[in-house]
Amino acid sequence: MSSEMKAQLTAAMKDAMKAKEKERLTVIRSMLAAIKQVEIDNQTELDDAGVLAVLDKAIKQRRDAQKQYLDADRQDLAEIEAFEITVIQDFMPQALTEDEINSLIEQAMAETGASAMQDMGKVMALLKPQMQGRADMGEVSKLIKAKLG
Repeated sequence: MSSEMKAQLTAAMKDAMKAKEKERLTVIRSMLAAIKQVEIDNQTELDDAGVLAVLDKAIKQRRDAQKQYLDADRQDLAEIEAFEITVIQDFMPQALTEDEINSLIEQAMAETGASAMQDMGKVMALLKPQMQGRADMGEVSKLIKAKLG
């Protein structure tokens, strides 16, 4: 296991088993299964960045599901999704503050010399590895558009 994050997830799974935390255990197992699936599909072992991408995608999927459940007035199911999001976020790195995000955007725009919308891809390419799992990339994209537009 080359990934420290996978090791953390495995340790957390064992702790959840010992503590008989069924709901938490289910979420952690689903994350490990998602990671394993990506590894099998790509025939490679994921590093921490790869694991982070899988967890980030899982959070995004759960946020979408939660929104749909709330729109359908299914509070019970929305609460399950919210719980799963909090469990997954336990394994994510510390989120960036709004000031940190703006500072990184300014820095990336200066580095790439971005001045127009066609430079958006360059800026996003530079920011994504730095912000993966630490900021909502959709929101980051909106902030960049506002600065370029």
